[in-house]
Amino acid sequence: MDLHLAGRTALVTGASKGIGLGIAQCFASEGVNLVLAARSEELLERNAADIRAKWKVKVDTMALDLSDQGERDRLVAAFPDIDILINNAGAIPGGTIFEVDDKAWRAGWDLKVYGYVNLTRAYFGLMSKRKSGVIICICGVGGEKLDFGYIAGAAGNASLTAFARAMGGRSLDYGVRVLAVNPGPVLTDRTVYLGKIRAKRELGDENRYKESFAHMPHKRPATVEEVAPMVAFLASDLANYISGTVVTIDGGLANRHAHA
Repeated sequence: MDLHLAGRTALVTGASKGIGLGIAQCFASEGVNLVLAARSEELLERNAADIRAKWKVKVDTMALDLSDQGERDRLVAAFPDIDILINNAGAIPGGTIFEVDDKAWRAGWDLKVYGYVNLTRAYFGLMSKRKSGVIICICGVGGEKLDFGYIAGAAGNASLTAFARAMGGRSLDYGVRVLAVNPGPVLTDRTVYLGKIRAKRELGDENRYKESFAHMPHKRPATVEEVAPMVAFLASDLANYISGTVVTIDGGLANRHAHA
């Protein structure tokens, strides 16, 4: 399907790997020019070169720490003319209230929660002046399927989905759409990391993390390729009446009883 996105520019944060990279590649396949932001300059440059070679779109990169407001300001100043903002950078630590101390909790929220909020604030201001733009927050089903063992992430993702709903409820008055996507478990390094924490806590062996896959829809996590096309569709004009909405991509996991 041609989403009629060619020639637009999307900023994707957390674009060095995983879901962020998959979203960037999906946009590129639709002719979207890209700005890729993440901490690793090496990974960003490698990804940019691969995308340019395959899809012949313009790709800029910026390596920075998006938990730092000064760095976020630098990004916005360098790339003010963005049509689509994909807030994706962030890794809130897994663990219970006893395992996630204040320092780790704040670091996770500085990057993901405040990172999303403040980049949205900056780009919403610019987009509203043009009466055009789309902002999509990649949150996570942890904000719906609330878990004591992922307490900081549950609270953070729930906050961000509420933020997207509240923003998107009025944003069309300014010509801008704001919404969120909640992926369930997706087979990335992040899923493996959280799975090992849980397996060590519950089974005493982090290497048994794959045992949890048996209780997932299709008995596996989703793939990046099962998430990225939905994000591209939501960013397109075909979704012009979608704002203030949270789209969950989890195979029904949020509504599944434990081990059912």
